[in-house]
Amino acid sequence: MAYQNGQKSIFITGGASGLGREVASYFAGQGWFVGLADINDSGLQETAAMLPDGMSSTHYLDVTDRKQWARVVTEFGAITGGQMTVLFNNAGIGNGGAIQEMTDEDIDLMIAINLTGVINGTRACFELLKATPDSCVLYTSSAAGIYGVADLSIYSATKFAVRGLAESHDIEFRKYGIKSRSLMPGFIDTNIISGVAEGTNQSGKEMLESAGVLVSPVSIIGPAAWQAVHGDKVHTPVNKMAKQLTFAARWLPGRLRKQAVALASGLGDVLAGSDQPPKK
Repeated sequence: MAYQNGQKSIFITGGASGLGREVASYFAGQGWFVGLADINDSGLQETAAMLPDGMSSTHYLDVTDRKQWARVVTEFGAITGGQMTVLFNNAGIGNGGAIQEMTDEDIDLMIAINLTGVINGTRACFELLKATPDSCVLYTSSAAGIYGVADLSIYSATKFAVRGLAESHDIEFRKYGIKSRSLMPGFIDTNIISGVAEGTNQSGKEMLESAGVLVSPVSIIGPAAWQAVHGDKVHTPVNKMAKQLTFAARWLPGRLRKQAVALASGLGDVLAGSDQPPKK
């Protein structure tokens, strides 16, 4: 079995693990051809092995490298006949800490992957999306792009920026028949929070849950991505936490700020001390 003429397709950055892997599995289950991109070769092969035989292609991609983007988009387009129904512009890393304590390298890398890499993806895939009826670029923002999170300021800033891209492109791309959407998940049980948090023997997930923060199973992401791609809303909050933040940011900003202050002590340590996944 291989790509069939006219088959819908999705190209996923960060496809070696986490949200990318889950969305790949869900869309492949709906009969879509899946392009998987990441710098984690072994993770890419693991994801591909989870999908139906012949329903995927794998591509080594550092999203900060524009030349690599040009190469992998050409590879993918050669398979799909110049079509790309959805670009899941998902690759990103999480890192935390007080801004004055973060290294220049950590700050620059997070901006390069979480923002510049996302911009690179949209630009590189634009012509394939434009050539495909009812296409969509789907961005991964975050609940941290709804209201800023203490000790995650750079991460929050990049996710606010991605949210802005989705909103801008929802208007800008309409004349080309391309939809623009974003996922805004709260904390999801992936390897980004699996490491041991700084100053404790608890995992990031355990620390969050002990602070009363909801951590949702990764299985909710596939249906949420499907809904986002096929729905009319620009932003799709994913899980109860993100939906509550969306409501509070609009209607109860003062209360939300007080809650954020109350939770500020320690939540940044979850990502600051976690084992980070490889750049995707």
